[in-house]
Amino acid sequence: MAGHGTDGHPHGADRLCEAGERVYSRAVRRGRVPRPDAGPVPCLLELALLHPDPDDMDWLVPTSPQEVMTRLLRGVYDEVSASQRKVGAAVAAVERYAGLGPETQTGPGVAEGTAIRVLDGLSRIQAAMDEATEACTTEVLTVQPGGIRPEDELTEGLHRALALRGRGVRMRDLYTHVARHGQGLLNYLELMGGSVEARTLDEVIDRLILFDRRVAFIPANADRTLALELRHPALVEYLVTVFERLWRLAIPLTAPLPDTGIEGISHREQSIAALLAEGHQDAVIAERLGISVRTCRAHIARLSETLGAASRTQLGVRIAQVGLDAPRRHADAGPLTLPGQESRTVR
Repeated sequence: MAGHGTDGHPHGADRLCEAGERVYSRAVRRGRVPRPDAGPVPCLLELALLHPDPDDMDWLVPTSPQEVMTRLLRGVYDEVSASQRKVGAAVAAVERYAGLGPETQTGPGVAEGTAIRVLDGLSRIQAAMDEATEACTTEVLTVQPGGIRPEDELTEGLHRALALRGRGVRMRDLYTHVARHGQGLLNYLELMGGSVEARTLDEVIDRLILFDRRVAFIPANADRTLALELRHPALVEYLVTVFERLWRLAIPLTAPLPDTGIEGISHREQSIAALLAEGHQDAVIAERLGISVRTCRAHIARLSETLGAASRTQLGVRIAQVGLDAPRRHADAGPLTLPGQESRTVR
């Protein structure tokens, strides 16, 4: 492979060159290809799409398409996680900078076109939201973190949602998977009919509401008595990009959550296992998934029992052994086996 390099193949595993695609496809169909076939396409070895056959070094065997997919999904996951961290940093910076200006900037005399406005108090937040609702003509995007939505919280924004529906405004909402279990949310979506589309993820960013991709509202403190109204085009565009990337990864509320492929382990427990593998404490995991700490610990106990782990340390090892610390497997990736159960496959 010396002397080839990747200059002639400047791409990643998500878009192979034509020559590389032909050789990789042939390797997948036949199970292996002669090593010389990969000479003109060094990218296949450099991207680990082909690797030497341990039984015959003159041949190369393909990395399974499922493993390639897992690698690509990890890249998407990492990219979205990085975006979430940037959003958090941006919010913190905006809040800090907003506090540096004169007090009159947050008063009622702020010009209509102000790029960043601090809304202090629930009444001012409510008034600004009502104003944005009245001006909205096409689309509302929202991110709703936490677990099951309380009835009073859903009722609070119902009048705005009905007003938007009456004008033909389309709405898309992102929730955590836990929200699927709330009857209040299901009743709300049924009432709104086809004007609202909802999807869910294991975890989402903090609350976000976007009107017509022109104005955004985000919380500015923990108890949400302080909010930021953002109208700066660059900030709003950035938040729209974050929403759209999360939306593509989310699962429609009308679709079931994917099977984990391991008997006795639920989708939520798989999410908990992945966060445990990252080293997070119970309280952090519970907050990110929108569940109580008590519920989180109950799931961890069931994980330990299912995987045959007698301690947290051993649980971490078992999680890695069955691949629960990796991105969620594709449905076609085949079954997984539990440690000590290699003789039988479980689903």
